Amino acid sequence: TECEKEPGSLLWIFVMVGNIVRGMGETPIMPLGISYLEDFAKAENSPFYLACLHTATVVGPFLGLLLASFCAELFVDIGSVGADEITITATDARWVGAWWLGILICALLNLLVGIPFWFLPKSLVKEGETYEPEETSEKCVASLQENDKNGTKQTMYEIAKDFIPFLKALFHNPVYMLFICITVLQFSAFDGMISFMPKYLEQQFGKSASDAIFLIGIYNLPVLCVGYFSGGLFMKKFKINIYQAANIAFWVSLLEYLLYFAAYWTVCDTSPVAGLTVSYQ
Repeated sequence: TECEKEPGSLLWIFVMVGNIVRGMGETPIMPLGISYLEDFAKAENSPFYLACLHTATVVGPFLGLLLASFCAELFVDIGSVGADEITITATDARWVGAWWLGILICALLNLLVGIPFWFLPKSLVKEGETYEPEETSEKCVASLQENDKNGTKQTMYEIAKDFIPFLKALFHNPVYMLFICITVLQFSAFDGMISFMPKYLEQQFGKSASDAIFLIGIYNLPVLCVGYFSGGLFMKKFKINIYQAANIAFWVSLLEYLLYFAAYWTVCDTSPVAGLTVSYQ
């Protein structure tokens, strides 16, 4: 008897490694970018700049969903299989879109966008302050020399020894830990919606994968962009302090929770499924 081998492939490892490398490249953008803005922006302008930064992080997924919607309309073997040889449509459950095409396009765009980061200056004049070019250059040179001296003196053991107590202090900070928990809950809800809502739209309303992805992007992400941008503009205009911002965030989050809770009463009729909700006859 011939041995039967189950179909399988190890190509998913390349996708996993690619996502790991992508995460390593994208992670420093938020912490270092926020620190970059905080160091060289006025205190009253910093919330607005941060809002612009967060708005850009939402515009990216919005454009990505539109690109995914376009790629999902194309067959996975585009270029190697002719259109006349495809016997199924995008609404068929067996349809697989060209998911890999979006990855290639985004990888090329990431490479092109990363090039200008090489030309960012190491130091900037703080917003609202003016220095003479000679004075600025002297300060930059002095700060760089001081950083080089400190870097040579510190070893990896000393850095790790200072890092552990600092991390322990952060974990004992109730405000910081509360903010971390809230962020985890918010992103968990958002990721759950992005992951499962397209399949729900496909099954409940008979939409194709392309249409479901397009609807998710159109109905959700532009509203987030407006919220981020208007929130930063509001804080900049009225000079909201940290305590006032926390109060605003609490009441807005409570209103958001009540609106989401109302979705429990929004029930759609179950689609007829042969053998499950209706008989085969």
